[in-house]
Amino acid sequence: MIERPIPRRHFSWSLAFTVLGLALIAAGLFVFERCTSLPGRAARTTAEQMERVGRDVRDAVVDIARLQPRVTINNRVYFEQTSPIAELALVSQRLEVEHEFSHTWAGSTKRLKLHGTFTARAGFDLRQEFSVNVQPQKTIVRLPHAQILGVQQEMIDVLVFENGYWNPISGADVQAELAALNRLANEQARATSLPAQAEQMFQAELMTRLPSREKVHVVFYDVKPHT
Repeated sequence: MIERPIPRRHFSWSLAFTVLGLALIAAGLFVFERCTSLPGRAARTTAEQMERVGRDVRDAVVDIARLQPRVTINNRVYFEQTSPIAELALVSQRLEVEHEFSHTWAGSTKRLKLHGTFTARAGFDLRQEFSVNVQPQKTIVRLPHAQILGVQQEMIDVLVFENGYWNPISGADVQAELAALNRLANEQARATSLPAQAEQMFQAELMTRLPSREKVHVVFYDVKPHT
């Protein structure tokens, strides 16, 4: 029986170099594509992150104030400011004031002393600018300083009501004393720390509602008085 010789396989260096070259070209094209598309992907990721921050802050403000702030993301307006209410009261305090009036005429003295109970409310005027500006570095929440929104009369007690023999207490005297009580209550309200408490409460409420709060800054601005 005659054995046939086994053919030898010769290694082709030219084919190997061709395959290697094609592999290097493919790898180069892949790296080039990844490098050229990286800025675009990074920009899209940054834009999506900023939009998410803007929506988160907007939703948090709506929860707290029932107000949609003006939201600007990278200098583009996404939401305009809208609100169904004009004021947001966050804190209140009970006030107690007294005032006494006396008047003597021709030896006849009349006295009137009143005690008033009032409630002072502090918070924000939502008719002022309320905005959220989202930038890559930070997010600014801008709103007016809190203020005393109102002082409401709750109860009036008459402590002293003494007419003179020919010098009686008039309706004008009573009205003047009621006005004096209201003036004292408003002065006492302005002397409290209620506005500062309202600002602290708003900022704390906002931060607890934000999943990412490190780059969020709250700025309170002074409201210009109406002329």
